[in-house]
Amino acid sequence: MKMLFKQRFFSWFDSYDIYGEDESVLYTVKGKMAWGHCLEVYNAKEEHIATLKEEVFTWMPRFRIYLGDHYVGDIKKEFTFFKPSFSLDYKGWEVTGDFFDWDYEITESGSAIAWVSKQLFNFTDTYTIEVAQPENALMCLMIVLAIDAAKCSGNNA
Repeated sequence: MKMLFKQRFFSWFDSYDIYGEDESVLYTVKGKMAWGHCLEVYNAKEEHIATLKEEVFTWMPRFRIYLGDHYVGDIKKEFTFFKPSFSLDYKGWEVTGDFFDWDYEITESGSAIAWVSKQLFNFTDTYTIEVAQPENALMCLMIVLAIDAAKCSGNNA
């Protein structure tokens, strides 16, 4: 399953549309006014299905992931000197790759769950997310949102 993650050009808060291969809107992401990033995800029927909340007063960016109203895990940026690194607390999944070039993958026990790449030369953030199993699409989207928010915050190391 392939998704195209595209930030809206004119938006006061973070706002994204997530398209499927047939160019239909799969998800809509809306930023809310809050301390730190707070992103809500809605399905094509405009039902709230997930939330990403940045924890404030942390040294490195850290995000809590909620599917519905249930906390399922978090992702945080690790302190490193030369290469960005993220740790993920969800079902043993890991995030690896080249964050400088915005290309990375999400894996479980060494097997790829999703591949993420940023499209360059666009006016807004645009990513391609290829997910091996469609049931993992929402969680993979949440991880990409968190990494994008961490990279765009003032805490980039």
